[in-house]
Amino acid sequence: MDGSLSEGGGFGAPGRLAGPAEGITPQELALAARNHGLPLEALRYDVTPPGLHYVLVHYDIPATDPEGWRLTVGGRVLRTLDLDLEGLRARPAVTRRVTLECAGNGRARLTPRPISQPWLVEAVGTADWTGVPLAELLAEAGTAEDAVEAVFTGADHGVERGVEQDYRRSLPLPVAADPARDVLVAYAMNGAPLPPQHGSPLRLVVPGWYGMAHVKWLRDITVTATPYTGFQQSVAYRIRGATEEDEPGEPVTLIAPRALMIPPGFPDFMSRVRVVRPGPVRLAGRAWSGHGPVTRVEVGEVGEAGEVGEVGEYGKAGEDGSGAGDVVAWTDAVLDHDPAHPWAWSSWHTTWQATPGRHHLTVRATDAAGHVQPLAAPWNRGGFANNLVQRVEVHCAPDASAA
Repeated sequence: MDGSLSEGGGFGAPGRLAGPAEGITPQELALAARNHGLPLEALRYDVTPPGLHYVLVHYDIPATDPEGWRLTVGGRVLRTLDLDLEGLRARPAVTRRVTLECAGNGRARLTPRPISQPWLVEAVGTADWTGVPLAELLAEAGTAEDAVEAVFTGADHGVERGVEQDYRRSLPLPVAADPARDVLVAYAMNGAPLPPQHGSPLRLVVPGWYGMAHVKWLRDITVTATPYTGFQQSVAYRIRGATEEDEPGEPVTLIAPRALMIPPGFPDFMSRVRVVRPGPVRLAGRAWSGHGPVTRVEVGEVGEAGEVGEVGEYGKAGEDGSGAGDVVAWTDAVLDHDPAHPWAWSSWHTTWQATPGRHHLTVRATDAAGHVQPLAAPWNRGGFANNLVQRVEVHCAPDASAA
């Protein structure tokens, strides 16, 4: 059941921007308590343990029964499919290592801040997903000549901006039906059945696309002859500018390049500021992009004359993506890309010479399509695809007593 709710009842308000001095709201805090990001020290794992992988749940985690679960494939198809979990598992299995990132990752770093799930940089994770290629299911069903999209419906149900809805998204048929895109109807994560928060018993996995496309608790696939215009497609997950709230905007699709650093040394409990000793310090992390493999990772230290990530009104950057006054000494890191896992993040490492005092380290990625992480935040009303470079404050203490 989808539809507009005539009685607001104190919910369903339109999206808004935080005021200049407004802190995190109780509603955002409640969202942050329900959802969680990846502890950055877990970047050390090639494959993220399920309990550390980022989670975003739009509504409730639905009560699902794998024994009675069915997936239907219908609409503009030649043969309707009605599949149970046992039948899907009986088919030849495919496993793909895929990095997932929430489209709102980085939202809380924007000024002004869009009010929503307040992600910093931790909304990411990488898993081995096992299931059936979507392309094979669509080929078995056969798509009509006028088919243009596949619409995916999950079992999660709620209200967003006054619209009661199931969570539903679509993919263009050239993406959904292309075997080379490796889109999966997945039933396992890291070799075990999907955990409830990750979509048990079935979910969609769309390599290279932001997380909103990876519909969880998947129960229906409908092939359509017209583009899907539901809430999550035409209202949410659009890149809109600063002035017109009702402008159509551009759809959020492929993941923008990002590199993250495993925080070096050890942390202060509250601030998470890092403490290291003088001398060579190993820096390492992960980098990824949905536009192609990452081809370069650079590590920098911000000089006294600049502050990486400073933004003016609406966070507009220069044409080259840099922020005014930034002083960064960049050095290339060693990049390790595993061709066996083209949809997963790559590891990188380098050595930094720490000297006593306070330092600000940063890291940026460049992908094969030529996209480079910006030094100023790419602002938009929804707070999507903000791949502003990470900044890590490090204090180098000369001895143990100074820490």
